[in-house]
Amino acid sequence: MKKTFKALFGVIALISLAAGCSKSGKEAGEANIIRIGSVGPLTSDLAYIGENMKAAVELASDEINSAGGIKGKKIEIIYEDGKCDPKEAANAANKLINIDKVTAIIGGLCSSETLAMAPLAEKSKVILLSAGSTNPGITNAGDYIFRNVPSDSFQGVYAAKYVRTKLNKQRVALLKCLSDWCLGVNDSFKAEFVRLGGEIVGEEAFPQDSRDLRGQLVKIKAANPELVYFVSYTEGTIVGLRQMRELGVKAPVFGADAWSDPKIWESVKGDGDGAMYLEPANKAYPEGFVDALSKKTGGKEINVYAPRAYDALKILASVMETAGTDTVLIKKGIYGVADYKGIADNYTFDANGDIKNADYSVREVRGGKAAGAK
Repeated sequence: MKKTFKALFGVIALISLAAGCSKSGKEAGEANIIRIGSVGPLTSDLAYIGENMKAAVELASDEINSAGGIKGKKIEIIYEDGKCDPKEAANAANKLINIDKVTAIIGGLCSSETLAMAPLAEKSKVILLSAGSTNPGITNAGDYIFRNVPSDSFQGVYAAKYVRTKLNKQRVALLKCLSDWCLGVNDSFKAEFVRLGGEIVGEEAFPQDSRDLRGQLVKIKAANPELVYFVSYTEGTIVGLRQMRELGVKAPVFGADAWSDPKIWESVKGDGDGAMYLEPANKAYPEGFVDALSKKTGGKEINVYAPRAYDALKILASVMETAGTDTVLIKKGIYGVADYKGIADNYTFDANGDIKNADYSVREVRGGKAAGAK
């Protein structure tokens, strides 16, 4: 009986020891991984841009891990679909922060995504670094909130000056979707255009998911503007441009940086010719970067935000080489970044987590494709 008990006790001890070793091995593996979240629209509006940015983050992650990781630890990117929607983005951030225990989140793309995630990241002291959100409100969203793309407080002013002085337009109508990004850039443009002596002859708005803008466009046509400043995401823009032509709106159209989605111009074809828009002025990309990202995307066109997403992860990794995973130290490190030479731009962060430099290029659609304005 005693022998049986001793044998049984020995088996139990061995099982316990094995379980302990297994747990230690798992914990050791977990200790060698740094988890970073990525949130952006992988479906719905701007999915083309979101997928392009995801590929760029993957490329940066591959390069970082191939070079030994961060302090010898591999990074693991956990991707979530923000759908360009504040509720979806908040749910994604909650999962990444509370379940996946990420150190940082790259994202969102849409300003509504980033503004919804910001309070959650700030409360949990998780770094949030956006490569595409431009709403001016992000400037004051929190100490742990950063972006490596210029604020719309710059874009709207630049666009207004270009329309008023370069294009010499006096009477402008405004057409905007009801999202954080649309409202932010629209209001910035409006204030500067009026300051420059321009006249707003009409202003119409529509829900982001609306697919019928004819009611708004009839009013705009009646106002007889010299130009329509049209701020919308991909699907709303496609509908709006088509319906403008259907209704005989002859005024030229000027848009904002979300129009860098090539799906728009592929979809509207000739209905988009003559349209102009702004996008951040990126540097010329190195050939090696272009080739590597093209392999990731299957040869799809590189949009203006993908290189900034790549740069965002590289900036984060460079800071973490010194700070490790301590987010207080990472935060301090990002605030201290000065003249970081990225693929898309050179970055210096200010006291609000914005980049100090802001430059734009004007694009014009000709033959169904966007190119530099003449």
